[in-house]
Amino acid sequence: MSDTDQAKPTKRRRFADFTPLRVSPAFARLYAGTVFGGIGSQMTIVAVGLQIYAITQSTLAVSLVGGIALIPMVFAGPIGGMLADAFDRRLVLLISTLTNIAMTIGLLALSIADVALMAQGQHVAVWPFYVLTTINAMTATVSGATRSSLIPRIVPIELIPAASALNGMSMGAQLTLGPALAGVIVATSGYAWAFGADVLLSTAGLLGVWALPGIPPLSDVTRPGLTALREAVSYLKTAPAVTWGFVIDIMAMTFGRPYVLLPAVGALVIGGGPVTVGVLTAAGAIGSFLASLFSGPVSRVHRHGVALVNAVAAYGGFVVVFGVIVGVMQTGWFGPVGASFAQVNWVALILASIALAGTGASDEVSAIFRSSMLLTIVPDDMRGRLQGIFYAVVHGGPRMGDLYAGLAAGLVALWFPPLFGGIVIIVAMFTILRVSSALRSYDARSATSE
Repeated sequence: MSDTDQAKPTKRRRFADFTPLRVSPAFARLYAGTVFGGIGSQMTIVAVGLQIYAITQSTLAVSLVGGIALIPMVFAGPIGGMLADAFDRRLVLLISTLTNIAMTIGLLALSIADVALMAQGQHVAVWPFYVLTTINAMTATVSGATRSSLIPRIVPIELIPAASALNGMSMGAQLTLGPALAGVIVATSGYAWAFGADVLLSTAGLLGVWALPGIPPLSDVTRPGLTALREAVSYLKTAPAVTWGFVIDIMAMTFGRPYVLLPAVGALVIGGGPVTVGVLTAAGAIGSFLASLFSGPVSRVHRHGVALVNAVAAYGGFVVVFGVIVGVMQTGWFGPVGASFAQVNWVALILASIALAGTGASDEVSAIFRSSMLLTIVPDDMRGRLQGIFYAVVHGGPRMGDLYAGLAAGLVALWFPPLFGGIVIIVAMFTILRVSSALRSYDARSATSE
């Protein structure tokens, strides 16, 4: 097929390009497994927050799930990346996935024990939740970094943007179905059932990893250690567009993550309890999924740096809208609400869902451009380490965001963290675009930044 023939469908494309799934059976199997495992993981994330809130009635206690895991995750990313560069990436992914499943089994056992204690008017201690979720977060970081670093080995390089968009669809499906199912299961059957479902789904996801071919290093690489880490940091100095992508993601996730507030929002502000938490969390995922589904036009965008900044600025705008909605509802002008879904304020729920869908859509657009830049620029022998640093940012940023939101909500009010944080993001994006020539000049057709 000629280059002209290939270009024609690209110009007309509106929906996501599914070519990577057709041409790479390994990618298709990994993709399916990632969807199953990710749905289960998202169920656990929501269920843990709901159970800790039920035990403590404290948003700060919920936010500590992320705060305590932050430092270990920051180390887990680079360590996992070094392992992915030095060893067979399939083996690294298998071990980290099995460890993740083991931690979820621990949460299941803890939740079952809590049910028994509740009959005596007591609860289990909260600290084991923090330990298990911290290890879970660390292994998820290693898995994510390894999974991303192997994609260019099983997908043609020219299809990397399409694969990035498909991964966005996968994440959208995970974030849509996982939280929604968790909210319903917790409300109808209890926390243990949500953790049990995660164990089953993650085991199914493990099969996608097992079916991968061996993916050993292509050449001699630096053994894991400080030298390997220094090489990765030194490389970042030569790729300022990638470095700015990391900085932008940290800004967005630190100041624009309202999800830790949702248990309190569902109980006190909008009403509806766990079901509302599931609906609002799923709304962001639906936005992400739709952005990926209609990602065909991204293939015609070459100024990835500018597109990245604009998408994150839009993200900040939607976060501000969510903060305004919560603030208006906290005035109490629209009547009482309650933890039962029959006591939900439907207008507020719909508006808040739209705002969070907007954050999901804009975040996914930014992720497509950021991931494409990272996977196409970085050489294979460095890709694991750079993905490790990236995943430390991706997973560490939201946990800093959880801590920020929990503290700010406790000191001021539930509406303050998203309103103030969204404004910070918008101002930061316009400032970064102005000072960074690397982002302004980055062109995917040459894959260089000047």
